[in-house]
Amino acid sequence: MDRSTAERERVHRHLDLLRAAAGFGSSLDAARTAEDLATLLVTGSDFADVAMVDVAQAVLEGDVLPAAVRFGGLRMRRLGAAQRGGGWQAGLPGAGAETPTVPDSPALHELQQGRPLLINDFGLLRATLGGDSDLIRSVLPEHAQSGLSVALYARGLLLGGVTVWRNGPAAPFDEDDAVVFEQIACLTALSLDNARRALREERAAIALQSSLLPPALFENTAAETVGMYVPADTDAGVGGDWFDVITLPSVRTAFVIGDVVGHGIYASAAMGRLRTAVQTLADMELEPDELLACLDDLVARLDQQREDQSIPQGEVLGTTCLYAVYDPGERRCTLASAGHPPPVLVKPDGTAQFVDVVPGPPLGIGGMPFEPVEIDLEPGSVLVLYTDGLLGFPSGDLEAGMEQLRRVLQSEVRADRGLEDMGHRVLAELVGTPCVDDVTALFIRTRAIPAQDMAIREFPADPSVVADARVWANQQLAVWELEEMAFTTELVVSELVTNAIRYAGGPVGLRLIRDRALVCEVSDPSNTHPRLRRAHDTDEGGRGLFLVAQLTDRWGSRYTHSGKTIWTEQPLAPPH
Repeated sequence: MDRSTAERERVHRHLDLLRAAAGFGSSLDAARTAEDLATLLVTGSDFADVAMVDVAQAVLEGDVLPAAVRFGGLRMRRLGAAQRGGGWQAGLPGAGAETPTVPDSPALHELQQGRPLLINDFGLLRATLGGDSDLIRSVLPEHAQSGLSVALYARGLLLGGVTVWRNGPAAPFDEDDAVVFEQIACLTALSLDNARRALREERAAIALQSSLLPPALFENTAAETVGMYVPADTDAGVGGDWFDVITLPSVRTAFVIGDVVGHGIYASAAMGRLRTAVQTLADMELEPDELLACLDDLVARLDQQREDQSIPQGEVLGTTCLYAVYDPGERRCTLASAGHPPPVLVKPDGTAQFVDVVPGPPLGIGGMPFEPVEIDLEPGSVLVLYTDGLLGFPSGDLEAGMEQLRRVLQSEVRADRGLEDMGHRVLAELVGTPCVDDVTALFIRTRAIPAQDMAIREFPADPSVVADARVWANQQLAVWELEEMAFTTELVVSELVTNAIRYAGGPVGLRLIRDRALVCEVSDPSNTHPRLRRAHDTDEGGRGLFLVAQLTDRWGSRYTHSGKTIWTEQPLAPPH
C-alpha cells in the first residue's frame, strides 16, 4: 500500500470516528456517554488500545461547576474504561473508581489550557509523577508506547479529561491524531454538560415537588394517613402529581389528590399553585363539588396565562383532581372527582371495592357540573387515593391495573399491616422498573369520634328552649369535667341558638365535641350566611356574633344540604 493510499484510509477512519462520536450522548446519561466514548476509541475503531474517561463528580451529581478550577482541585471519577482484548490491567483505576490526583506540572498546564497533550517521552512522564511507583502504575498502562490526553471543556467549564494509549508496534500518536481527538473531546464534553444540566433541572424539579408536598405521615382524630410519591424514571422528568391532607373545623379532614399535565419545573410549579388554591378554597368550607368548580375556573385562567406567556411546558389544562371531606362524627365521607380515577375502599373485614364516584371532566375543560358522592365509613376502613401511574397507565391495561390494585390492597388489609408498611408493599408490587409515569398515593385509615366525646341534641323553633339548651350544654360539660368552660360555652350556645330560632326557624341542632378543642355547632335550615358587624352604642342588637368571636378561639360557618352550620372552637386547658 503506497503512502497516499494509507493516508486517505487514515483520513477516512478519522472521519468515521468523528461521525460516530457525534451520534452518542443523546441519552443525557453521563455514565453511558463516557462508556460509549471509551468503547468507541478502543473496540469501535483502531484509534487506541486503552481508553480512560474521567469525569468530575459534580457532573454525576448535577451540581454547579466553578468557572475557574484546576485539575488538582477537581474531584474526578473514572466513568469509561476500555482495553483492547477485554479485561482491565491491575493497578489502573477501573470504571467507577476515583481518579488519582497527579502533581502540578507544565504538561498539566497544557491540558488546563484545553490543548491536547502528546505523551511520547515516558521518562519525562515518570519524572513528572515524582517517581512514585504506585502513582505511575495507576496512570501508565503496561506495554504503552504512546499516549494522548485532552481536557473535557464545555461552555467554559472543566468537566474532566480523556486519555488514550497505544501499545507497540502501533504507530505513536501524532498531531493529526491530536486534532481529531480534540474534536471528539469537544463533542463528548458538550454531551456530558447537557447531562449535568438535565440532571440539575430534574433534581431541582424533584426538590420543588417535594418541598410543596405535605409531610408523608399525618395523624389526627379523623384519620391516620400516609402519602407516597415516586417520580418517573424517564427523560421527561418529574411530573405534577400531588396529594394533601387538610385539617378542617369541627374535627373534619379533607383529602386531596391530583395529577397536573406535563413534566418538569413548570408542572411542579403549577402543582404548587393548585395545591395552594385548594387549601384556600378548603378554608372556605366549600362542598367538594363546589370546590372543584372553583378550581376548574382557576385552571382555565392559568392555561390562558400560559398561552399569553408562550410557555407550553406549563400547561395545566386537563389536570385531574379528587377532593374528599371526612366527618368522623357522622362517619361519612363526601367526595367529588374531576376526571380522576376512583378511590379504593377496603372495609375492616378486608372487602375491597372501588368507590362508585361519577367523574366529571378534567379541570379546565368546563361545561359539566361535578357530582358529589357520600359514603359511610366504618372506623378502621382504608381509603386509597392514587394517580393513574399506579395502574400502569398509559402503557398498560387500565382495567387490569385497577383490578390488580384492588386485589393487592385487599390482601394487605387482611394481613393487618401498618399503614406505612402497606403503602411500601403496594408500591413495590405495582410500580414497575423503570417507573414510566409519576406515582402518587394517599393511604387513609379512618377513625371515628368516640361516643363519649360527642353529644347531640335537637331543639324545636321555640324561644323558650334556649334555656334548655344552656342547661343541657352545662350538664355535658360537667360530665366531661370541663366546668371552667361553662360560662363561655353558655353564652355561645345562648347566642347561636337564639339567632337560629329567630332568623331560621327550626329544628335547631346542637352538637358538642370534645377533642383538642371544645367544638360547639349549631345547625339550622336557613341558607342565610351570618354576618359579623360592630354595633353602635345606640343599637339594640348586633353584638351577638361579635361577642362569640371575642370569647372563642375560632368561629365560622358552612352550608349543608339542609341549611347551614355555625361552629366555634375553644381551646382546652392542658391536663394538670
